[in-house]
This record gives sequence, structure tokens and C-alpha cells, in this order.
Amino acid sequence: MDIEAFTHAYQNVATHSDPAYRRIMRVLQEGIHDGTCSPGEPVPSENELVDALGLSRMTINRAYRELSSLGMLKRVRGVGTFIADAKTPTSLVEIRNIADEIHERGHAHRTEVLFQRAEVVEDDAEWLEADGLSGTVYHSLVVHYDNGVPLQLEDRYVAPDAAPDYLSQDFTVTTPNDYLTQVAPLTRGRHEVEAVLGNEAECELLGIDVAEPCLMVRRRTWSRDGLVSLARLIQGSSQMRV
Repeated sequence: MDIEAFTHAYQNVATHSDPAYRRIMRVLQEGIHDGTCSPGEPVPSENELVDALGLSRMTINRAYRELSSLGMLKRVRGVGTFIADAKTPTSLVEIRNIADEIHERGHAHRTEVLFQRAEVVEDDAEWLEADGLSGTVYHSLVVHYDNGVPLQLEDRYVAPDAAPDYLSQDFTVTTPNDYLTQVAPLTRGRHEVEAVLGNEAECELLGIDVAEPCLMVRRRTWSRDGLVSLARLIQGSSQMRV
């Protein structure tokens, strides 16, 4: 959607009583739903909308951040903002604790903790900020093993307010999923499933070739008090047959 079409649509949004950022969101949501906006298509830059609509950059940024958190926009630092590709959503109950799955088939589960630490969200981590994680967060990287074979890489960011003692947990004894479920009972979740190629480090940890397709689940979970964690769960296609 070019700037002229965007401006025209914005001026004709039916609910003019909505805040400006919601009107911006409505324009793009309706464009995505009716096919006017296609996956991968760039949307007007924040600077273009500031000039065309006379709104503050903060207002436009908020609209784009909220649409990114809904999986409708993809923001690429230094390049632009684009209509996101459609992902496959799944419900909370469909993502189970991998340790339970391994035990149910009579296998031994083991966890290797590569790190668990506090980090400051970097300026280029817009996918974290879009979901409400900013400032200091807890970050853990874990490999789950099935009978001694690496099966899944779990890259997780946690809101400190939701789980203050996260960094002191022994995740070779319990899993991050189990612990978070106990201290911040989940009320809702959002998952996106897509086929990806892991980077060199991820493939090395999983013991797979860099050319092997992987299944990635991007998982966001909330408790009654707000966002709990964001996790990327990655498995190689060959490992899904283990």
C-alpha cells in the first residue's frame, strides 16, 4: 500500500473516535483481510506517515509495534516494515512439555543448559519490544535430549516480574516450561509454526546439517498479570522422526 492509498484509507476509516494509532492499525488490518496488502509488501515508513498524516512518530510507532506483536507486520531494522507472511497459529494446549512427550514414549529426557542470564534488550531486538519485553530480561538457551540425542533447541526470554527467581532454577532437574507454569499459571498463548533453516550455531547444537529444514515454533505465553515469556523452539526435520 503506497502512501497515497494509505492516506486516503486513513481519512475514510469509519470509527474516527478511535485513537489515531488504532485508526492506523485498522487501515492495515482491513487491507490485509481484503487482500489489498500482500505478504512481503512494504508499508509506508514512519517518516512518510508523519509528513502525510501530521501525527507524531510515537503514535505511528505504537501502531506498527502492536501490529508486529499480532504477527501482521514484520519490521526489519535499517530496511523497512513489511506485511508479514501468514503463519500457522496453534492453541496453547497443542504445545506440550517436551520432557513429558519423551517420557511417554519410554525414552530418557536430559537437558543441557547452555546459559541462563540477565540481558538488556538491544536496540535491534524489535521483535522482543513489539511483544512488550524491554529493558532487562531473563534469557535461557537449552538443548533437550531424547535418549542422548539432541532433539530440540529452546531459546527463551522471560519477563523478570513474572518469574523473579528464574535465573536460580536448575533446568537440568525441571524444564523452563514446567517452572513457569507453576509460578505464573498460563492464561493464554499464541504460537506460530513455520519451516526455517537454522543458523550454523543452532544446527551444530542440534547435530544436524545446515541445509536441513527445521520446524520452528515461536511461542508467546501470558498469565493473568501479563506477558510471561517468548520462546523459539527449533527441531530438525530428521529429529521429528526420533
